[in-house]
Amino acid sequence: MTAPIDDFLAHLAVERRMSAHTLDAYRRDLAVLAQWAEGQGVAVAALQAGQLRGFVAAEHRRGLSPKSLQRRLSACRSFYGWLLKQGRIAANPAAGIRGPKAPRKLPQVLDPDEAQALVEVPTDAPLGLRDRALLELFYSSGLRLSELCALRWRDLDLSEGLVTVLGKGGKQRSVPVGSHARRALAEWRRESGAASEAPVFPGRNGPITPRAVQYRLRQLAQRQGLFKRVHPHLLRHSFASHVLESSGDLRGVQELLGHADIATTQIYTHLDYQHLARVYDAAHPRAKRKG
Repeated sequence: MTAPIDDFLAHLAVERRMSAHTLDAYRRDLAVLAQWAEGQGVAVAALQAGQLRGFVAAEHRRGLSPKSLQRRLSACRSFYGWLLKQGRIAANPAAGIRGPKAPRKLPQVLDPDEAQALVEVPTDAPLGLRDRALLELFYSSGLRLSELCALRWRDLDLSEGLVTVLGKGGKQRSVPVGSHARRALAEWRRESGAASEAPVFPGRNGPITPRAVQYRLRQLAQRQGLFKRVHPHLLRHSFASHVLESSGDLRGVQELLGHADIATTQIYTHLDYQHLARVYDAAHPRAKRKG
């Protein structure tokens, strides 16, 4: 009963080149669907729209959050859309089904002063040059954690101020690297003496691992006197928010972040609005409400 799911996951891994993390999410969601279909005595590829609505309702009754339900439905749409393209089914049963609306949580960001305090770690400490280069590049270019870990020196053009990365779905993009990050990276390379094929940030056995970066960021944030929950995606959020705040160019921020859908980038417009509201409250003589 799960053969179509296995074929779909193989397609995602080989042809779409999806990350292991994304594949695991699809695998988990579709495994739940297959188990539910088996309980109904129906092959997963033979489910109809009404039955799929029953699955969504059952998951909702089970206490699944709206966000998790939306993710599960997204996996179903992709799976049945692929089956339709393959000619294995006549219609996509998930096409017209909508999950409950989930409230969009605004991502936390560092303000510019906090971001500056974080990236300016002392370079005379053990691994100080590496840490400075890592933090500066994260904040300068808004890279994903996986993109930063996979980076090789050949991917960086410090003279032009560009870094080329392979993002989600195997999509390549080039992102500017700011002057502070370029300087920090050049100093780190001089110290490391690495070849062009070497990882920019090496670990014990090859490139540094995502877990090692996450742990190091927590350490450095505490050392710099920041007691927010600092993680790699927080620097990406801060990068996007600060660029949008200064430029107002949502389409440009989408390109820099490598978002396939501009709707994903639009959450930063809410952050920008919050900033404007704070400016208004602080500046307008009749803005503040009485307590």
